[in-house]
Amino acid sequence: MTQTDQTIILFGSLQTEYKTIEAMVKIYCKDHHNTAGICDKCEDFLQYAHTRLDRCPYGEEKPTCRLCPIHCYKTDYRQLSREIMRYSGPRMLLKHPVLAIRHLIAEKRPIPDKPAANASNRHKRKQADKTEKH
Repeated sequence: MTQTDQTIILFGSLQTEYKTIEAMVKIYCKDHHNTAGICDKCEDFLQYAHTRLDRCPYGEEKPTCRLCPIHCYKTDYRQLSREIMRYSGPRMLLKHPVLAIRHLIAEKRPIPDKPAANASNRHKRKQADKTEKH
């Protein structure tokens, strides 16, 4: 990640969701792109996913992306996300069982009707910055 993205802190369940996405991307990239680390295309996707999680209007009450009524990913990234999830999902149970089970449980939670005002991680982060400065 770029230096700017690393300074964005995700709170609570959003951080866990990012760890899950990151683990899935690593599985996918290793098997499809034959690189030692994460290739540029997959790194770009991870940065995009991180930004989308930070700006999700549901904040920590966010449903899983698959069930979310608000589709915030651009079409190309949404398609890549589906491809990564379809490939990595079954493999997650062996490589990252705790993250996989948490994700499966999260899919069973009810979807909130409407996001609360100013619930996004980005809003909370900016409020925390303002509080620290005063």
